[in-house]
Amino acid sequence: MQEALRKMREEEEKAQREEEERIRAIEEAEKARQEQLRVEQERKEKKKQKEKERKERLKAEGKYLTPKQKADRARALALVEALKAQGLVIGEKKPKSAHKKSDPHYNSHDKNTDAQAAQSEVEVKIVDVKKEESEEKEDEIKDSWDMISSEEEEEEEAADKAEKAKAETSELEKKMDGVKVKSDSESEDESGSDDSGSEDDDSDDSEGDKNENRLQKIKQRIQKRREKAEKKRSLDVLRAPIVCVLGHVDTGKTKILDKLRRTNVQDGEAGGITQQIGATNVPIDAIKEQGKIVKGFSQMELRVPGLLIIDTPGHESFSNLRNRGSSLCDIAILVVDIMHGLEPQTIESINLLKNKKTPFVVALNKIDRLYDWNSTPKKDIRETIKAQAPNTIVEFERRTKEVILQFAEQGLNAALFYENPDTRSYVSLVPTSAITGEGMGNILALIVEICQNMLAKRLMFSEELQATVLEVKAISGLGTTIDAILVNGYLREGDTMVLAGTEGPIVTQIRSLLMPQPLKELRVKNAYIDHKEVKAAQGVKIAAKELEKAIAGLNLYVAQQPDEVEVLTKEVSHELKSALSHIKVHDRGVYVQASTLGSLEALLEFLRSSKIPYCSFRIGPVVKKDVMKASTMLEHESRYATILAFDVKVERDAQELADAVGVKIFQADIIYHLFDKFTAYTEELKQKKRDEFKSIAVFPCKLRVLPQFIFNSRDPIVMGVMIEAGIVKEGTPICVPSKEFVELGIVTGIESNHKPVESARKGQEVCIKIEPIPGEAPKMFGRHFDEKDMLVSKISRQSIDACKDYFRDDLVKTDWQLMVELKKMFEIL
Repeated sequence: MQEALRKMREEEEKAQREEEERIRAIEEAEKARQEQLRVEQERKEKKKQKEKERKERLKAEGKYLTPKQKADRARALALVEALKAQGLVIGEKKPKSAHKKSDPHYNSHDKNTDAQAAQSEVEVKIVDVKKEESEEKEDEIKDSWDMISSEEEEEEEAADKAEKAKAETSELEKKMDGVKVKSDSESEDESGSDDSGSEDDDSDDSEGDKNENRLQKIKQRIQKRREKAEKKRSLDVLRAPIVCVLGHVDTGKTKILDKLRRTNVQDGEAGGITQQIGATNVPIDAIKEQGKIVKGFSQMELRVPGLLIIDTPGHESFSNLRNRGSSLCDIAILVVDIMHGLEPQTIESINLLKNKKTPFVVALNKIDRLYDWNSTPKKDIRETIKAQAPNTIVEFERRTKEVILQFAEQGLNAALFYENPDTRSYVSLVPTSAITGEGMGNILALIVEICQNMLAKRLMFSEELQATVLEVKAISGLGTTIDAILVNGYLREGDTMVLAGTEGPIVTQIRSLLMPQPLKELRVKNAYIDHKEVKAAQGVKIAAKELEKAIAGLNLYVAQQPDEVEVLTKEVSHELKSALSHIKVHDRGVYVQASTLGSLEALLEFLRSSKIPYCSFRIGPVVKKDVMKASTMLEHESRYATILAFDVKVERDAQELADAVGVKIFQADIIYHLFDKFTAYTEELKQKKRDEFKSIAVFPCKLRVLPQFIFNSRDPIVMGVMIEAGIVKEGTPICVPSKEFVELGIVTGIESNHKPVESARKGQEVCIKIEPIPGEAPKMFGRHFDEKDMLVSKISRQSIDACKDYFRDDLVKTDWQLMVELKKMFEIL
């Protein structure tokens, strides 16, 4: 039995052991499964996170796919497939090929090897992709989420490429290649990304490096092109010099130009004052025509193709426009009124020219205003002066000497052009009259001579584009156009240009290049001539799409190859940032809007000198958004809830909103008018506030009673007083500090020499009437106070604040000192 029992026990133990073994195996299997699931889950989470970050990044970069772009991509891929079906081979384009093509040593043999390499590469890729797809089929269900994400990834990147291709307006084949190559490389990336997360990170880094390298290569290419253009310059090919006309307001700058052009811009300007920079092209024939009266001019060989003249505004607000004009120009005409000599803006212009080291000639204008002047327009100015009466010559010489003396005060040697000992160290003065046209030929001849002799090196024509946007204008029939000064290089119809805009850089295609007929100004509306290509130096009007938000006053670039757009947009946005970064705004102030960068800077400078703070500014027409921004000032300081709109139009809905919320919009074409309107408005507001606080504000005063002039001792007290300090006005409450600040009443009338006056100041002897405060017992002279007591005005915290805010200008320094004294007396905190 014991044997049987032992066997039974052994069998039971064995069975138990087996059971435990089985359970442990099951548990381990479960554990392994759980671990596998967790790893899987983590991987998916990581993938999801990565996808999310990627989408965020794409959104931030503005490359996120829209349905339209998806459709575009699908269409492009379908085209690729269709072309494949027809048996066309689409090779991969290597980015380096662009470099090689521009390289003169790149020959057809290299091209063939490139094409073969690209083809074999594409084939290898296709084989790889097929292998990887067959491997992935087993995990298809498990990795469905991953597949979707990587498809999206592929789509996004392809869209990015397609979008770029679109923007660059390259040929259809290039576009299809781009999409195909991209999708190939992405499917490769996708297979790599499924293997492990770490490899994905590496690929991201390498992508960034690749992009950086690509940009670097583009920059180098642009730099090489610039250097090449620099080497090609020669003294045989000169561009038209850019001439800048500077001077004080009303010296006749625009009139001189009108005479050169035989047009009349001056009358078209707001108030006859130039508000923007205008550009005029003077062809060489016109110079020959006007210069034939000048001695020795017909023998001179003319190498310049003409002149490009820029007219800058004279009045003080536009120093920056003059600045911008003179930074463009090669030589300047400084217009000086012979009757007035050097004036503030003339001196400022001289300093500008000195800083920029720009050579200039002086037009001594308005000689026809000299007494007894006889004009002979068709003669050389030297002969005209000799032919004048002796007294006129004396006056001319006297005034000329005065001008020469004023130039000497500014540290410059000056002499009449026909008496100039050395043109390099002496400034030439040319007597002119813009009304009769005398001296115009001489000034043109002198400029041409200086340009050909002294400035030939600077005027060598370069093929590298250098252009500046002068102004942005809407023109009926053309839409919004820009006026640009082309300093060097060529502009062609269909070029992709990059320029600064209010909402970031604008990339657009030149639709047409318009130029006024020679001798007309860009600003004046007249029939424009359309050109396919424009060579420097010229003033040109450019019509293109999306120019509404363009900003005048900055450089304009042309992308010669589609991939340069990115580099140029960065350059443009950096330029604009640096231009606007030096404009400092205040927390509280008016909202400023102008049509161009130049006029904006001018207006801000003008406001700064006029002590008007500004809180924000924008370039372009006034829209609802601006009114909303300006309305925030209503809470802080209502007088600044205004928009100063200089030379821009106000949208109708913006005006309606402004009227509704209480924002004032001031519009003007002349800077001074804008200022006048605003100051009138602030004065009006101030007056309203003063009337409102008149009863609260108490002016400080100290009165001594004159005992011999007590006319009535109570109800009302009428007596003579000597004003020891401060100012006494009707409505001032009076009290006696020495008698426990007893209140006598309120001053209701003041008489001086039997004539009623509103107020009296320190040192005056006047008669005042003090009426008791309603509801209180009338005070009496002799009982409540006598001649020994000093009377003062009863001030309070509110009255002091009201005086500070609204009556500060009415009180002088001594009044404020008395206010401080009384404040201590009344123990006001």
